[in-house]
Amino acid sequence: MLTVEKIGGTSMSALKDVIDNIIFYQKTGEDLYNRVFVVSAFAGVTDILLENKKTGAPGIYHKISKNQDFKVQMQFLVSELKTINLKYAALGLDLQAADFFVEKHVKKALEYLEDLVNILSSGYVSKSGILLAAREILASIGESHSAFVLSDILEHRGLSVQRIDLGGFDDHASLTIDQRIKKAFKEVPLARTICIVTGYTKGTEGIMRAFDRGYSEVTFSKIAEILRPDEVIIHKEYHLSTADPAIVGKENCSPVGFTNYDIADQLADVGMEAIHPSASKPLEMKGISLRIKNTFDPAHEGTLITKSYLCERKRIEMITGTQELLLIDVYDALMVGSVGSDLKAMQIFAHHNISYTFKTTSANSISILIWEKDFKKSLISDLQREFEKVMYEKVAIVCLLGSNIDQPGLLAKSASALTKSGINIKSAGFALRKVNIQFILDREDYRPAIIALNKAMQ
Repeated sequence: MLTVEKIGGTSMSALKDVIDNIIFYQKTGEDLYNRVFVVSAFAGVTDILLENKKTGAPGIYHKISKNQDFKVQMQFLVSELKTINLKYAALGLDLQAADFFVEKHVKKALEYLEDLVNILSSGYVSKSGILLAAREILASIGESHSAFVLSDILEHRGLSVQRIDLGGFDDHASLTIDQRIKKAFKEVPLARTICIVTGYTKGTEGIMRAFDRGYSEVTFSKIAEILRPDEVIIHKEYHLSTADPAIVGKENCSPVGFTNYDIADQLADVGMEAIHPSASKPLEMKGISLRIKNTFDPAHEGTLITKSYLCERKRIEMITGTQELLLIDVYDALMVGSVGSDLKAMQIFAHHNISYTFKTTSANSISILIWEKDFKKSLISDLQREFEKVMYEKVAIVCLLGSNIDQPGLLAKSASALTKSGINIKSAGFALRKVNIQFILDREDYRPAIIALNKAMQ
């Protein structure tokens, strides 16, 4: 059975658990092989290289983008990567080899980056193109390092290991992402080896141009497309659960078990990704099943996501949401009966490259929900030029998700649960297919709403 598996950054930082609970768990001899592992950088490394994913705190990339000296930060990076190496020496890592790899790799990256900065300062080339190339080079460093560390440890444990670095530091061939992956796997004896592959892939189209920080899952997905494994697995530091255990308590939720790619898309739409949407689509179209497993609970089968799953009984599979949204309301007395008002508003959002997660309309108004991080004052200015009145406020959304939730009274039951908890519903909606019932609330009501709905649906 061939599997392609991805190990996230937080899991990678618990490398002993990865080795015990994933690599060797209930496997010996030939069963250890015919597996491809796509690894992310160790937790926090990509934040140093690019920016903090959660807070936006600037990393080395932002020094380059502002034409500031970044050599000190590169030396700090070397120190941090060596500290990580030291942490895993007890697992069998050849510390001298790992430190040498870090020094050599970062030195080479620094040479590339200095060349880019010099070209940029000449004024003869596009700034955006050069900065994108710098971002690509930086992103590749973390995965190259983590792949080296894990490969070295496994080799010292007697496994047949093939490290596949798709970062292309020493490969100057002009290849697309797909071409580079196909070339890398062309001669690999999968049945007799375990492959450790970088989550970053160098390609002429630039993997970060389209996917940015979701690039490792895209690499994972593209490898699966090419190799056509029996199953793909993503190892996370938590289960895909019926509700957030940090909010409702572990005792009040459980692993989902089974769902479909449609529900995975609904999750991604509110920022609770089981998998990046751009990575899930090829898997869904090729009919490749995806399993989400908890690195720290290896005995549990996790949650299997398939294209055609439909729950046998009507039930809510997940309750989730986010507090990081903004509700924009566009009002105009002349909107009623006027053809194209919605189109006019949507064209303004498209002009600002802003997507929405929820939209509802009435005779004279359109309410649109966007991510707060995407907000621009110029968006409001443009809307105000076209419509009579524009208002916006910070809000939260809670969602009831499931592959089979079309049941009488569910909307009333969930709204009643919120009302009994003293929570005001600002807006609500669902599409005809009824896989996602959404409630828009004040931000301070987010956690109480999740708890109330989770209790009501049990």
